[in-house]
Amino acid sequence: MNAYIPYGIYWSSPFAKWQGALANLNALPLAASVGKQALAARGYDLAQIDLAILGLTNPQKGSFYGLPWVTGMMGIDRVAGPTIQQACATSVRALQMAAQEVVCGTATSALLVMADRQSNGPVVYYPDSSGSGGYGISEHWVPDNMGHDPYAKNPMLQTGENVAARYGISTSEQHEVKLHRYTQYLQALADDRAFQKRYMVDVPLTDSKFRKQTGVLAADEGIFPTTAEGLAKLKPVKEGGTVTFGGQTHPADGNAGAIVTTRDLARAASTNPHIEIEILGFGMARAEPGYMPMAPSPASFNAMKNAGLTIKDIDAIKTHNPFAVNDIALARDTGFAWEKMNNYGSSIIWGHPQAPTGMRAIIELIEELVLRGGGVGLFTGCAAGDSGYATILRVTDSTKA
Repeated sequence: MNAYIPYGIYWSSPFAKWQGALANLNALPLAASVGKQALAARGYDLAQIDLAILGLTNPQKGSFYGLPWVTGMMGIDRVAGPTIQQACATSVRALQMAAQEVVCGTATSALLVMADRQSNGPVVYYPDSSGSGGYGISEHWVPDNMGHDPYAKNPMLQTGENVAARYGISTSEQHEVKLHRYTQYLQALADDRAFQKRYMVDVPLTDSKFRKQTGVLAADEGIFPTTAEGLAKLKPVKEGGTVTFGGQTHPADGNAGAIVTTRDLARAASTNPHIEIEILGFGMARAEPGYMPMAPSPASFNAMKNAGLTIKDIDAIKTHNPFAVNDIALARDTGFAWEKMNNYGSSIIWGHPQAPTGMRAIIELIEELVLRGGGVGLFTGCAAGDSGYATILRVTDSTKA
């Protein structure tokens, strides 16, 4: 595609648990502050940015103004761009839009800011004077939408159960995946979190008006210690089902970002000019209603087709896996062993803030490929509406050639 990500010019905050350290902070001022500091620490000149894209799934106060507000807070108030909402697929959609702008020549350096807060989600009131008694309808944005897909007529949990039944996936198999994912996450914590420190930035904690700093969030908050014994004690959430709380992710808060640019500008901005990150392609798909965890597979095949590759060309896979069944279904469909996916962790362990989830996973995929000396990586995940989105990257290290 001839669109590139400069090595090191990306970041993610730690992810905080539901109602945890970031629960009282508006996600947009927080992401603007974290992104501005991250780019400054990496020596990136904000004057190069001529397009920005904001990813946001859960509305925040003031988010009507979206991206222009964020860039204004970052000190680049002449930079405009869209605000994207595609649930769990928001990061990949934003990445594709940025890549297309660069390839088409309508932008040279695009800033991606992915920000969300599952905690303290809004309660939305929709007026309806014709309603019973003249009353409107209230919607609790986060729990109501997790609990009911207005098209498929089921909660998110049911999609996990539907795919488990379709593929014959037992609770014990789901728990085996979850335990392995936790072990992989522990590798990212080794040597004083050496892997995470390659990309993760500290978040200053303040009061809700961002006036007084009260602390720092330097590492993920709310990770559940996982053991085989603990998982074995869990019962399926739904009577007669297979998916336990251990076999799925948890809501979280956080933000992440990156720069997408041309090859020459990426090379100049990279924190290591020997490493090149090329965006090779994208793929989207939609599964039948109520089968969301199946969607990453056809999305992956579409991405590989668009990139001119097959599964044999893929060296590493990272997934957004709200359910363990996601990875099992993907492994069976592609032949890529689930044990080899998601080195250093995934969203089933570190949580799911929505928009930033995919960006953090893509960043970790890049760093995994760098550590192996280069290669081709696939990120894929499902999203609300039984959809899936995937992207493929190639990392090249000229010192390894």
